[in-house]
Amino acid sequence: MSGGSLGRGGFVARHGLRDDDGEARAREVADMVRAGAFKTLRISFADQHGILRGKTVNADAVADALANGVAMTTTLLLKDTSHRTVFPVWRADAVLGLDALRGASDFLMVPDPATFRELPWAPGTGWMLSDLYFPDGSKVSLSTRALARDALDELAAQGYVYRTGLEVEFHVMRLLDAKLAARDATHPASPPEVELLAHGYQYLTESRYDELEPVMELLRETAVALALPVRSMEVEFGPSQVEFTFHPVNGLAQADNMVLFRSAVKQVCRRHGYHATFMCRPHLPNLFSSGWHLHQSLVDAASGANALVPDNDAELLSPLGRRFVAGLLAHARAACLFTTPTINGYKRYRPYTLAPDRVHWGRDNKAAMIRIVGGPGDAGTRIENRVAEPAANPYLYYAAQVHSGLDGVARNLEPPEPSDAPYETDAPALPASLAESIAAAREDAVLCAGLGESFVDYFASIKEAEIARFMAEVTDWEQREYFEMM
Repeated sequence: MSGGSLGRGGFVARHGLRDDDGEARAREVADMVRAGAFKTLRISFADQHGILRGKTVNADAVADALANGVAMTTTLLLKDTSHRTVFPVWRADAVLGLDALRGASDFLMVPDPATFRELPWAPGTGWMLSDLYFPDGSKVSLSTRALARDALDELAAQGYVYRTGLEVEFHVMRLLDAKLAARDATHPASPPEVELLAHGYQYLTESRYDELEPVMELLRETAVALALPVRSMEVEFGPSQVEFTFHPVNGLAQADNMVLFRSAVKQVCRRHGYHATFMCRPHLPNLFSSGWHLHQSLVDAASGANALVPDNDAELLSPLGRRFVAGLLAHARAACLFTTPTINGYKRYRPYTLAPDRVHWGRDNKAAMIRIVGGPGDAGTRIENRVAEPAANPYLYYAAQVHSGLDGVARNLEPPEPSDAPYETDAPALPASLAESIAAAREDAVLCAGLGESFVDYFASIKEAEIARFMAEVTDWEQREYFEMM
């Protein structure tokens, strides 16, 4: 396998899907497998929800997978969060205008060797993210990783590199009952029964962290072994709520890091008797909402300098930075479809909770949707968007941010004056529901152009199917509100 092209007549080579560097990395992976370093290789892609799906191939099939990709059914691209297929695939007409989706046909996962990792919790198992192609070599237009790459390429064409750091909040609890009785195998299944690992309410105290240290160290060791750029581990305010932060990284790699981190956390926790959830606001007594704060800056590709740094103390950002923020604010309500894509996530937008409830910005103000950190002479100057829930698809989050910001730059938009009291401003409110953000996204010409009008309609339709299922359910709230009184 060493030397020359991997699979000269294969799908990847025929369609020119890897450059020389990618080909060299693919050979390295194949050589490691040949030498017996790995028994299996998990090949995954992030679906429309940012959930990893894929197949595990045996060692003797790795070379073929690298050369020809791995077939997957296209219905995986058409599912809501309950794993129900939203769009009909058996009709004579094309699904979503894509003939290649009709009849539950296949697409191909083409592994990206640059993402190769060894999974520390599964000895002898390698892992790779993949890009999606139809059998004729064309890109799958519903691939969210491809949409994020396209947005970053548009930014690069203007001479800038997207640099991002992450703050990710989530809950970790002890698993008491996995609910694996046959009666619990509903669609979706009964949620597991859990208990807290710590009471909470002692934000960033060392004693609370020490209570959580065994699981935090387990997750830290896992993340470091995966070469994820972990910066800190923190105990959050709520019961059993924690936060990991990540050093800034350029380009698409940080979005890749996020999907791998979430999946790794859930898998490792489950193996050790815990349950981790990135659900924004779990329906358990006394639990708090979790957010995902995206720190973003624009790096001048020619000089390597941070293009957001202002020249004087009178400004929070450079003129470029101000215009980029103005774009983020202008499209914030529509972008919520991609930053907050679940029904549950909108229950976080409450005033006086360190979560935003309005479309506004401020200097180092944690109540604002957009918080500016840094200033003149500070190479770490950045835009922190505090709007998202941790369940968001990272690729769609990134794409929506870049397209929104670039529109502000292109139109020379100016943001309103920043506020020191974001909860008291007359700024527009963030959407109160997923349905409200869907309506805003469908009407946003910039996001429809950047992501593709057909993609926005596709993603919105999946979310509308989730809303329809939710509206058909009788909730605990309704039972309490009406059952006795009416």
